Amino acid sequence: MRPTIRPFEDRDAEEIVGLSLRAWEPAYASLERVLGAEIFRRQHPDWWEDQRRAVRSVLAANKGNVWVAEADPVARAGAVAGFVAVETDHPEEGMGEISMLGVEPDRQGAGIGTALTMFALERLKEAGMGVAMVETGGDPGHAPARRAYEKAGFTLLPIARYFKNL
Repeated sequence: MRPTIRPFEDRDAEEIVGLSLRAWEPAYASLERVLGAEIFRRQHPDWWEDQRRAVRSVLAANKGNVWVAEADPVARAGAVAGFVAVETDHPEEGMGEISMLGVEPDRQGAGIGTALTMFALERLKEAGMGVAMVETGGDPGHAPARRAYEKAGFTLLPIARYFKNL
C-alpha cells in the first residue's frame, strides 16, 4: 500500500521525534560497534538528546518543507509512519538536500522511505533545483537508508572519514 504523504503539522512533532529515536537507534548502535565505545561516547555522549534536538531543529527551520507519511491513516488513526525534510538553501548552486528522513522501524522495508524520497525529489525539482543531495552513514546500521536512496536513483560518492582516540 502506498502511503499518504501530507504536510507536517505542529501536532506531529512529538510523534516524529519518538519515531526518529526508534528509527536511528540501530544506526547509533552500529556506529558504536564500528567506532568503538570510547570514540562513540566522546562524539555522542547523549545521542538520544542530540537526536531530539536535531529533529526539533529541522522541523522548526524547515516549516513548509517537511512532510509526513501515513501508511494506513484509517486503521492507525493517522499515525505517522515516516517523515522527510528538504532544504533549498543554496539555489545559486541549483542543489537541494534531503536533510532528514525517518521511517518507523516496524514499517521499514515496505517502501515508505522510497515513497518519501521520491516525493521529496519532486518538491526539490518544483523548487527549481537541478541536483539533489542526501547524506547517510556507510556503516551497517545505515544500510536501510542507503537502499532507499539507491532505489531512488542516487549515485554514491564514496568518502573516507577516519577517527582516532587521542
